[in-house]
Amino acid sequence: WRNNKTKKKTLNNFYEAENGVSPSHTPLGSQSPSLTLHTSFPQGQRRESFLYRSDSDYDMSPKTVSRNSSLASEGHTAEDFIVTPFAQLLCFRRSPLGGVCVSPRATLSDQQYQQLALDTLEELDWCLDQLETIQTHRSVSEMASNKFKRMLNRELSHLSEMSRSGNQVSEYISSTFMDKQNEVEIPSPTLKDKPMSHISGVRKLSHSSSLSSTSMPRFGVNTDHEDELAKELEDLDKWSFNIFRVAEFSNNRPLSCIMYAIFQERELLKTFRIPVDTFVTYVMTLEDHYHGNVAYHNSLHAADVTQSTHVLLSTPALDAVFTDLEILAALFAAAIHDVDHPGVSNQFLINTNSELALMYNDESVLENHHLAVGFKLLHQENCDIFQNLTKRQRQSLRKLVIDMVLATDMSKHMTLLADLKTMVETKKVTSSGVLLLDHYTERIQVLRNMVHCADLSNPTKTLPLYRQWTERIMEEFFRQGDKERERGMEISAMCDKHTASVEKSQVGFIDYIVHPLWETWADLVHPDAQELLDTLEENREWYLNTMPQSPSPPPDRHLQHDRFQFELTLEDLEHNNHNHIHLRNSSSSRNGRGGQRATCDDGNIDRTLDVRACSAVLIDFHPSSLGHRLCLVAEEDNITHTATIT
Repeated sequence: WRNNKTKKKTLNNFYEAENGVSPSHTPLGSQSPSLTLHTSFPQGQRRESFLYRSDSDYDMSPKTVSRNSSLASEGHTAEDFIVTPFAQLLCFRRSPLGGVCVSPRATLSDQQYQQLALDTLEELDWCLDQLETIQTHRSVSEMASNKFKRMLNRELSHLSEMSRSGNQVSEYISSTFMDKQNEVEIPSPTLKDKPMSHISGVRKLSHSSSLSSTSMPRFGVNTDHEDELAKELEDLDKWSFNIFRVAEFSNNRPLSCIMYAIFQERELLKTFRIPVDTFVTYVMTLEDHYHGNVAYHNSLHAADVTQSTHVLLSTPALDAVFTDLEILAALFAAAIHDVDHPGVSNQFLINTNSELALMYNDESVLENHHLAVGFKLLHQENCDIFQNLTKRQRQSLRKLVIDMVLATDMSKHMTLLADLKTMVETKKVTSSGVLLLDHYTERIQVLRNMVHCADLSNPTKTLPLYRQWTERIMEEFFRQGDKERERGMEISAMCDKHTASVEKSQVGFIDYIVHPLWETWADLVHPDAQELLDTLEENREWYLNTMPQSPSPPPDRHLQHDRFQFELTLEDLEHNNHNHIHLRNSSSSRNGRGGQRATCDDGNIDRTLDVRACSAVLIDFHPSSLGHRLCLVAEEDNITHTATIT
């Protein structure tokens, strides 16, 4: 039941015996939208995501638990194994032994059998808890979502115990990607409520006067670098496409240029009878409603997500699966998905009692606003690009777009992941490995995850591109942190420029969010996304290797009145056997960087602190002619203690 390595091996044998698909066997008609799911394929030693961790992996100390422990065992891959509860139930129900899959190659020691039994009992206890509270309206994928959230919480708990920066990364992932109710810090109202009968952020702009179908620029934008732009657009269908160069050569009109190029290549203007001048007017108006002073969520990001969606739509595994209207909806959703983004998070808008939060009742505030603005702009002069669609087509397109943009709310991530993984694994077990996409719920499920993948695609791009995106998102986070500091609010996780660990945040982001998502997508479209997973792993290793190490004082340095500060993690303390520190009376004061810094006096020792119970310690080094003094600052239960070591 649990994802024990031996059980995985056993289950894999069972799948191959009962659900193997002959390459020559196609049970579907040629007009049925479908794709074949592969139950087993070699990937060498690629890491598995945390979804494939067993309970026994957590029995190790936090010091020994690392992402490397998620390496696939030799000869096996994550895709060989089933992790979603409903698919597991179906697998065991179909077993000729009534749920017990036995492999003649599986040999277990007494200790392994005992651990297997303990893992199974714990999993069954959790299932019983679920059954006690389950309601008929709850979907089977919700079981997977709850399971994945439970596993992620356990992972984050271990991460937060490692160091103070690990705790920040854990808090950021939990608050951003987990759909849960948070305590809301509501400030005292200072302004009267504004009337909300209109959609804020929509401005009257005019692009029509200078546009006509006869004088349309080659790429939809006026530029003095047409040849350079043409060279860049040759890679429009490639994942390594450099959107930053397109912005440079398109007179800072990346979204307009990308939309024009994609719609021309796919002949969507012709298919849906969209006038060229109307199309260019709309996309330029849309781009103008992205904020150029926002570091990350601007038109460059929108263009990148749109181009990434275009590439994902073209993956061979999804060839001829989606209709032209669904393709149109996906590209339109990607283009508008962050329009009029203010550069702050949903939680910031809720905490500040903003007009948008009031309008949308704190639910997916920004995503609802992006949709409202994107559709409202269609009503401006010569902007209705859907004017020649039938009423039914417009209604269908609107529903598709709403579903996809709302799915870009990062707090819905675990639900999206669970939905997709449940669908993929269930079809593996029950449908001879062929995924039928003939129902709206299945088709929109894939499209929602496609746009979500495109929105979280930065770590899968080449390292130079990924690093630029990382710099931009951290700049946006830090600006929000500055606003929170100015307002006297608690600074959001990863938004404090004085304490955030950029490298560690990216490793955690990949391990707990990006890798599980793209791993599941790669399972869906195998083998089309294997190169992306390889790039993701390489980028993770780069950030892991660039994590700053705790500096040590250089030898023979004799400087008067000099001091510096560095972080000493629990691993370092345990390694040096500094498990207990004698504390002196101390006082603390705020420093100018928004953190807590303590100063020691010469009081008597009053207690002993077990630093293994602390999240992290900071040490100030004071070189002097009388000897070197270390001032240790340890945090225990949110209380700061200090110690002096001579």
